[in-house]
This record gives sequence, structure tokens and C-alpha cells, in this order.
Amino acid sequence: MERLAGKRVVVMGLGVHGGGLGVARWLLRQGAEIIVTDHASPEVLAEPIARLNAFATELGVSVRYTLGEHRAEDIRAAEMLVVNPAVRPDSPWLALARSYGVKIETEMTLFFRACPAPILGVTGTKGKTTTTLLLAAMIRQRYPNTVVAGNLRVSALEAITQITPQTPVVLELSSFQLERLGEAGLSPQYALLTNLGIDHLNWHGSLAAYANAKRQIMAHQGENGVAVLPPEQAQAWGHGRQEVISFSLTDPTADATVDAAGYARYRDVILFHRSDLRLPGVHNLANALAAATLAYRFGIEPEAIATALHEITAVEHRLELVATIDDVRYINDTTATNPTATAAALATVDGPIVLITGGADKELDLAALADTIANGAAAVVLLDGSATPTLQALLRARKPDLPLAGPFTDLSAAVATARLFAQPGGAVLLSPGCASFGMFRNEFHRGEAFRQIVRQLAAVRAGEQMYDSSS
Repeated sequence: MERLAGKRVVVMGLGVHGGGLGVARWLLRQGAEIIVTDHASPEVLAEPIARLNAFATELGVSVRYTLGEHRAEDIRAAEMLVVNPAVRPDSPWLALARSYGVKIETEMTLFFRACPAPILGVTGTKGKTTTTLLLAAMIRQRYPNTVVAGNLRVSALEAITQITPQTPVVLELSSFQLERLGEAGLSPQYALLTNLGIDHLNWHGSLAAYANAKRQIMAHQGENGVAVLPPEQAQAWGHGRQEVISFSLTDPTADATVDAAGYARYRDVILFHRSDLRLPGVHNLANALAAATLAYRFGIEPEAIATALHEITAVEHRLELVATIDDVRYINDTTATNPTATAAALATVDGPIVLITGGADKELDLAALADTIANGAAAVVLLDGSATPTLQALLRARKPDLPLAGPFTDLSAAVATARLFAQPGGAVLLSPGCASFGMFRNEFHRGEAFRQIVRQLAAVRAGEQMYDSSS
């Protein structure tokens, strides 16, 4: 790792999730002179700016800011540019940096070079967060100080001071992060791909480019590398020096499978039984199988794997039961930002479902989503967004009598309408199948807003019931 003391570094994209803040604080610890530049206004970034300034004051240094814009003179004067994953690879600012010979890094490239410990990376079109958390829980059975970070609103660099060569690190890695890691020739020693579908075509431009970004999770592994992949990718990508392990619920020839009796097996070893898993859905069984396979290959015993599975009952923002009101479950699945994830949610939730869906377009084919909704939802409430008119038209064409409301620009109104459609024993399911931009800052903002609305409804209803019982 090169010395950064005294280097002029521009951090492009402070953001609100903590990654930019973690990068900036780590750079200050290394003695770098930093400029933070972000398109967002000082008002939007008030909290991370205050936290960064307080940290800089403790160190006796200062931070310069360029907010509401980026400036060529900042980049021209820099020796290094550290970019947020949300900065597009075709950004003219990156081209400008290259033209000036400015070295381009990301939080993940810096972390991979600085980390002294083995890194286990998880990616996939869907299920990567759940699988990351399952894998981390399994490894923590043996290594309680295991660090979990990456695409989880947790800065990896913030945790670097806690990491020794004996501290496993589990990272969720997005296609955006992997693309930059691939450019730097970096892959985790242990890699896991949950699945490969279609997503983020508005960013990558084609399915081939998106798949290639995902492939970077194992493309640069050495002889000590281990990659756990679905059979198709194991066959297509598994021609390097690393060990490649396939997993599947449906392909009995895969290295890791679940048998008819419900036992998850890696070759001749029983890893866990299906009953050990408390998360709902077949998709989570696949996630657990993949995580258990990599955990076992990392050295975790089956007993510890089963214990970890039994301990995890819910994952935030992923089929998360927020409340039950009048025998109707309100479920937050806001991180279902592609049609495949929403289809999995509809297949998992029991009873008549009122689906809250729609949002910003990611240039994905919505026809399959419309088919799934038409077959699986009792009613639909649409959120406003660039993808919603197309989805609305497809739903009307496929099932003209499907109760359909919206699109709504106010989530409170959408939830209130969904409540009117809901039936006892059923569910109101927020599973948008689309991005959140426009109505919300991101999918987590959307999920947090849904939780707040539902909890307020639950509190009001509980008060009404208490009044009724006392009168």
C-alpha cells in the first residue's frame, strides 16, 4: 500500500450511506490532504459533513469542500481521485482525471490493498445481502470478530483498524464495485455468486457487460482462491486456477445440493437440514446452501452452520414483517428492485397479497413482472416513477379486472389505499421491482418510510382497540 501522507486526494461523492465518510476519515488518518466534492447540496449532506468536520478537528486538520458541483481545477490539482460507486464509469470527470494522469481509486480498491485478512466476497442479482449476513453469521460462530461491510451501508475502511490477519472479512459487493475492482485486477480470495439474472442495464448497457462485472468477483483469484457459483457460471467461468464449486437446488449433479429429505449436502458432507433455516422462501434455501458451502470450505463445521441458520429470523428490508394490523401482515421488501426479486416475494408470502409496486426504470423487461403480478396479487397499488406507466399498461392488458390503484406520489396514501384492499389473513407487501429514485433517495429511504407509516398505523389501531375494550 502506497504512502498517502501529504498527498492531495479528491473524494468524489460523500453520499449519505457512510462509504464516502469512511473513505474520507481513513484518508485523513493516513495524512492525506483531501477535498470532498459532491453534486448534492450542503443541506442534503449536512450530517456527514458535520461528522467529517468533527473528526478532522480531533486530528487537528481541515477538509475542503466543493458542493453542488464538481470542478475541473480540483481534479487537475489532485494526485489521487477516490470515486463513489455511484459515479458512472463513463463519467467525463473520470476521463478528465485520466487525461491528467490522476490515479483513480475506490473505497474497495483501497480496502483490498490495505486489508491484511482473508476476504470473502458475495455478489448476485438478488439475495446477496441475505447471503452475506448468513455467511457472516456462520463464520462468527468460530471467529466472533468477523467484519461485515461493503454494499451494506457499512464502510469497510472504517473497520480496517479492527482487522488483523486472523480477522475474516465478509463483503457484499455490487456490480458497480466489482467493475472497479476488476479494473484494478482485484478479487476476494473466497467468492460467492448467488445467481445471475438481468439488472442495472441502465448502468452497464447490456447483459453481457453486467455479467462481466459480476464475473470480476473471481476473475483475478489465484491458486488459493475458492469460488461458489451456480452451475451455469461454474461451467462458463471456471477455467482459472482457483477451486470452483457449483451449488443448485435443482441440478443433482452440482457439488452442493439439497436432497429430497431436506438435507443440504456438499459432496458427502451434510451441512444443515432445511428445518434449521428460519427465513422463508425457496430462494432463501438457495442462499443458505451457497453460504453454507463457502463457510464449510472456509473451515466452519456443519454444527456451527446449522446454529447460525437457526439464529437468523429476519433481514432488514427483505421480506421484513413490520406489523400485523387487523390480521393483515405488512411486509417491507423494499430491496426488491428488480422483477425477479418481486416474483420471489410473491411466491413466498401466503394469503391474498396487496402489492405496492412500481418506481424508477432500470431499462428492464417488465413483461415477466406483469405476468407474475397478474397471477400472484389480489390487488395492486402503484408508486409513481418512470417504469410505472409501462407496468400499469401491461397489468391492465393481462388482467383487466385486477384491482389497480395509483400511481401515488405519496407513500402514506399508497399504504392507506392498500389497507382498503387488504383481506384478513392476507398481506400488504411493499416489493417494488423497480428503483426508488424520484420519490425517495434510495431503496432504504423507501423502506424506512414504509416502516414508519405502518408502525404509526399499528399504534393508532392499538389505541383504538384499547379504547374499545375499556368502554
